[in-house]
Parts: sequence; structure tokens; C-alpha cells
Amino acid sequence: MATSRVILFGATGMVGQGVRRECVQDREVEAVLEVVRRASGPSLGRRSEKARELVVNDFYDFSGIEDAFAGYDACLFCLGVSSVGMKEAEYRRVTYDITMAAARAVRRAGVGTFVYVSGAGTDANGRAMWARVKGETENALLGMGFKAAYMFRPGLIVPIDGIRSKTGVYQGVYTAMRPVLPLLLRMFPKHVTTTEQLGRAMLAVAKRGYPKQVLEAADIASF
Repeated sequence: MATSRVILFGATGMVGQGVRRECVQDREVEAVLEVVRRASGPSLGRRSEKARELVVNDFYDFSGIEDAFAGYDACLFCLGVSSVGMKEAEYRRVTYDITMAAARAVRRAGVGTFVYVSGAGTDANGRAMWARVKGETENALLGMGFKAAYMFRPGLIVPIDGIRSKTGVYQGVYTAMRPVLPLLLRMFPKHVTTTEQLGRAMLAVAKRGYPKQVLEAADIASF
């Protein structure tokens, strides 16, 4: 069954912007609920009759607003931060705790599908701190009892369609890469993707499912 109503976390981030764009453009998507910390204000580029924002002050506790999630088919979770310069406890609080709070809330509201953006190299038993935390988050989501849950592990994500990273250093790298992006996509299709391709893949999986619960970069490239 096609997904017609989706909840989107991280809509203002680089990945989330790409996912939002695909949702808004998809004729099968009836409504998009963007869960945000601050209202974006009037922005011509973000206007859509399909989308509305739900401003939430505390991303660690959604218990008072769960009713707002009722009637939606899937949650696309694109919220995340870089682990650079962060200690494990801090990164875990932002990565694991927020994701779990959101997942519990939408599941209690009856949302059947949860799609989570993780990252290539994620491993609950890995050496890298971020990989362990992401891996534990994946495992927790897969064990929560959703009708369907999918973990996306993209490699290098390049923003297109005017989308920009909020991290200046990253955006500088992406800008420098833009002239060679077509070549990179042809040479390394299993390791390099775009915000458009990732958004399209996440929405397709949310709507129609996928044989695997964990999608690596090669799986994402197949959409």
C-alpha cells in the first residue's frame, strides 16, 4: 500500500531537505508533518500545501504531543549530527536518546513504518564511537515492534538541487566536488549518492517496503 502521510524529522538539515523535496513532489504523498525545534518562517522555497510544521521545544519528550502523530503512515528520521569533537555521552544523548524518544512516540500513535538514516560503517561492535552508537540505535529501532523498520547506511552524500549543508567545512568540500560529481557517481555508484537519490529511496521503501531491513549504499543506489 502506498504511503500517503509521512512524519519527517530533520527537515531543515541537508539530508532532510532532500527527503522533504521528494515527499512534496510525490503525487502519492498526501501530507508531510515536519517536526522542528523552530518555525522556519515564511520561505518561498519551502512553501507547500502538503507540508506543515510541528514545533517541539523538547526533543527528548514527545509524550504531550503524541496525538499529533496519529493518522500518519510512516516516519522518516533524518535528524543527526557529526560526532567530530563530541564525547561519547554527548553524542549518544543527541543520536540515541532523541531517536528513541521520537520512535516511541510515533509508535504509540500508531505509525507503522520507521525509516532511519544511519551511515556506512555502522557497527554496534565497532571500534569507532559513532559507529557503535549508531549501531545500538539501529538495533533498538529494529526491536521496537514496528510493522516495518528500515536502516539506511549511505556513504558519501552530495547535496544537489540548491540544498546546502549547515556545516561550513562540509559545504566547502561539496562545492569543490560539484564539477566532478557526475564522474564520481559513474565511477563509485555504490559509495556516492545525492540528496535526491537518498530521498527517493527512503520514500520508496516507506511506501512499498524492501526485502532487507538494513540498506547499504549499494542498495540505495538501486533506486
